[in-house]
Amino acid sequence: MRAYSMDLRVRVLADYDAGMGTQAVADKYRVSTEWVRSLRRLREQTGQIAPRRGKTGPKPLLAEHGEEVTKLVEEQPDATLEELRQQLGVTASITTIWRAIKALGLTLKKSSTCGGTGSSGYSRPSHRMAVLESPPGTTTTGLSR
Repeated sequence: MRAYSMDLRVRVLADYDAGMGTQAVADKYRVSTEWVRSLRRLREQTGQIAPRRGKTGPKPLLAEHGEEVTKLVEEQPDATLEELRQQLGVTASITTIWRAIKALGLTLKKSSTCGGTGSSGYSRPSHRMAVLESPPGTTTTGLSR
């Protein structure tokens, strides 16, 4: 839910200061009486009426390993995410390692073992699936006749 605008906050407090009761102000602006009370309390305690910043969530799991991740990627840019996880000695998931690298603005080089790309830039499969013929005496569903 988004915070109420500063304009609304100023109008609510102006009406309250002009002598309107909490319930009357809440009804007029279609807000809860508890919000009017908490806005008044916020102004009394801090002198501010601006909305408070929301919580930003948990601290990233690899935040303290930033310099070490950067060093490892610079030393071995073609390392896989699994190799980086083992070198860091953490139990974080591969996705967490990838997010940490992305947050640091780093990139990994593609390994040559992944197969090349043609001139069109699309990956080409290294092998084709063979079309198998049904053995004699079976139907296409694989059941015996």
